[in-house]
Amino acid sequence: MFDTIVFLLAGGKGERLYPLTKDRAKPAVPFGGNYRIIDFPLSNCINSGLRRIFVLTQYKSISLDRHIRLGWSILSPELGEHVTILPAQQRISDDWYRGTADAVFQNIYTLERERSQYVLILAGDHIYKMDYRPMMEFHAYRNADITVAVMDIPIFVASRFGVVEVDGENRVVSFEEKPTAPKPVPGRSDRCLISMGIYYLDTRTLVKEVIADAKIKESTHDFGRDILPRMVKEGKKVFAYPFQDWQKGEERYWRDVGTIDAYFEANMDLVAVTPKLDLYDQNWPIRTYQHPLPPAKTVFREPGRCGQILDSLVGNGSIISGATVAHSIISPAVFIHSYARIEDSIVMEGVEIGRNAKIKRTIIDKYVKIPEGFQIGYDLNEDRKRFTVTESGIVVVPRSAVAI
Repeated sequence: MFDTIVFLLAGGKGERLYPLTKDRAKPAVPFGGNYRIIDFPLSNCINSGLRRIFVLTQYKSISLDRHIRLGWSILSPELGEHVTILPAQQRISDDWYRGTADAVFQNIYTLERERSQYVLILAGDHIYKMDYRPMMEFHAYRNADITVAVMDIPIFVASRFGVVEVDGENRVVSFEEKPTAPKPVPGRSDRCLISMGIYYLDTRTLVKEVIADAKIKESTHDFGRDILPRMVKEGKKVFAYPFQDWQKGEERYWRDVGTIDAYFEANMDLVAVTPKLDLYDQNWPIRTYQHPLPPAKTVFREPGRCGQILDSLVGNGSIISGATVAHSIISPAVFIHSYARIEDSIVMEGVEIGRNAKIKRTIIDKYVKIPEGFQIGYDLNEDRKRFTVTESGIVVVPRSAVAI
């Protein structure tokens, strides 16, 4: 395996995920019942044999720090393995991290101390499974200056991402961050190549680029907006590694859960009969911290009062007491009282839902108490008076709400 360390960027505010990011960083947002978003790139690293990982944090990082301490102290420091948190320290200037490139620039000290040959830079807020080793081999084979992981998506959503144009050898010939008119894949006018926010490069090249970027006053100090376009223009060997083969129509799972709607849809993907993201693959486990809780259970089996779970995920310690849960994700330690109905919803840890309550197309954050007979998701005009409601009609109940 190449001599590689990982810089996992986990300092984003996640403003479009508000109120889920009101008290936590975006990578710390719960996902899929048992997990946090950051568990996916961290698991990818461990499963890929990458065990020297630095997590760069900044915004409301207490819950993220706690989660990493409790759930990811699984490596052996004696063997040089670790998951280490790197908070913004103002080591170089009085500024906090001003962008992804600046976050790396402010941690040049760590790069110099580690003395690794290569650095893998990852975003901490995407949901996917990926073995990074083929990308690293691709980088070495191409003798690239930097390699960017890419995938193709429908052109009508591509303007939210960095759009990549490549030649026949997969060398990047243009890179535009969030263009208004994305360039399609050759021969596919309906598809675009986008950057996945995964970069692999030689440490010396990385240090040189971020130092040069730090001297440019008009730079936003971001890899997608500044570093990569500049490297392409300067004729550097920037290559695109295909996460999926767009020419063969291959499809692999990757989701940017940067909005409430995208987050909701990615969670709902998991309750499909055959999910595109397989959490049950023992060859590629997704690790996380698990509370020591008893198994989930249903209570009561009598006419009109039967605890039942349909097409749903239910975490340990949850009790479905004479209630119905359909096409939903129930996190650990949730209590749902009799005659309640939860449908097409995400219920996070420690929530209590009262008797006869009805919940539909709703995200309920941690430790909320829903009163008896209360309804959410049935009258969006009323819901907007109390909660956040997205354009598509997803209702979000903020953390620790008690009286509603």
